[in-house]
Amino acid sequence: MKTIITNKFLILLLGLLVLGSCDEFLEEDLRDQITPDAFFTNDKEAELAVNGVYRLYHDNNLYRQRGLDNYYTSGADIQAANRDVNGSIHNYLIQEGTADGNGTWIQLYRVVNNTTEFIFNIENNENLSQEVIDHRLGELLFLRALAYFHLTNLWGDVPFYTEPLPVLERSVLGRHPKAEIRSAMKADLARAFDLLPGSYSGNDLGRATKWAAATLKAKYHLFDREWAEAKAECDIVIDQSPHRLLDNYADVFDQSDPSAQYNDEHIFVVDFEADYGGPLNTTRTDDYNPRIRDEPFNRNGDTLINGQTYQRVDYFQNQVLRPRNEDMTGYGWSVPLPEFALRENWQEGDLRYDATIVTEYLGWKLSFPYFRKNWNLDQENSLRGNHPENFIVFRLADVYLMAAEAENEMNGPGNAYAYVNKVRERAFEPDQPWSGMSQEQFREAMYEERKFELSAEGHRRMDLIRWGILLERVKSVQHRAWNNPGANIQPYHVLLPIPQQQLELNPNLLESDPTNNGYR
Repeated sequence: MKTIITNKFLILLLGLLVLGSCDEFLEEDLRDQITPDAFFTNDKEAELAVNGVYRLYHDNNLYRQRGLDNYYTSGADIQAANRDVNGSIHNYLIQEGTADGNGTWIQLYRVVNNTTEFIFNIENNENLSQEVIDHRLGELLFLRALAYFHLTNLWGDVPFYTEPLPVLERSVLGRHPKAEIRSAMKADLARAFDLLPGSYSGNDLGRATKWAAATLKAKYHLFDREWAEAKAECDIVIDQSPHRLLDNYADVFDQSDPSAQYNDEHIFVVDFEADYGGPLNTTRTDDYNPRIRDEPFNRNGDTLINGQTYQRVDYFQNQVLRPRNEDMTGYGWSVPLPEFALRENWQEGDLRYDATIVTEYLGWKLSFPYFRKNWNLDQENSLRGNHPENFIVFRLADVYLMAAEAENEMNGPGNAYAYVNKVRERAFEPDQPWSGMSQEQFREAMYEERKFELSAEGHRRMDLIRWGILLERVKSVQHRAWNNPGANIQPYHVLLPIPQQQLELNPNLLESDPTNNGYR
């Protein structure tokens, strides 16, 4: 395991020292529990604290299950469940107290609480070596900036602090302007870039590098339409980092070998590992894996094999899958929408289709399409509820596409082609580079290019929001019979309401906006 304590005793110890069990917003006051003198007396203790913050990101409400996926992938134009579940979110039936993201809010503020407290405990701590101070501060600044990135994406203006506050003070904070939060986080990420190393090896793989900080900073700038700054950060990663685009698109997502889950295209991942129990393993893979109760197509019908009649599902499961140590034990909560699953809706020659979409398996037609890039049917290394697959948060192809978009917005497509064509060079055989577009044509083509390159990776809904086309896409794309988000979506759905539970705990959250992002 990387970035996480893999010894069960240390996991328990870290949970007691760092995480606490508070379920309410801003209630946990770590200053009452941990002080520089009482805790950070040596370099190892500082490392344990930072490991604990990484572990916070392994929660079901963030990256382990469908926490962030609920609001970054559902309710867009690529994916939804294969049956009538998760409808409150995908169908925009969100209200205060209904699918309002309360668990995600709580967990992100746990990250903010702990990173802020530990920065205070580590900075200028005479018990620690300067090398450890710099390294751990860089990680904490990145991890806090990632939390505020999600908070401001989902709720806009939110409570904000970067210095330790007593619990009573934190519990009455009002909302702070999103622009000021993001400005502060960009400054923190610039500092993190200077403090963080450029690479890791061995058990440290998965920690934040300076390239992860630069990529997150580029994201902030891109979302804020600061094109020059976004392009500059992307160029730093492209030109100076050791990361490279893999030759084969499918290899980017190949985590079939749990001991070789990293590759040169991954910039930052949330690292999961099986057999250590939650939250160190992930259940997100189950959302992308099929249910055998759904598959194969006409599962209860008969099939004739070598002159003998079998029920299709029995033969498929027992004679086709299991000899390969495979099975379909997932939930089917996240499958491609019909239009995205059709090959004819992809550009001719796009090699990413077969690496992304599967509509038949080993010669057997399936009832639903699935995301091949995110499934794992392996029953030896990736069991239901106990998967090791890492969540790829940032990868280099995204950086190239961000650079292309930023360059086009600044100067038109002339110098932007090189960035997008670098990604498309891998995607097509023969190569199909872009050329001869106007700035507007390039912009609109990028809407589609990011969809096909980055599908089911947690980017799509925020891309549609920042482009101002979420409502248009949701209303125009084909959904399945049990979903009808186009009938419900409203302009204010680009943000979530401040969760009802948080409003009950802290009425000051309504002070700057009594409408609660338009939900009242």
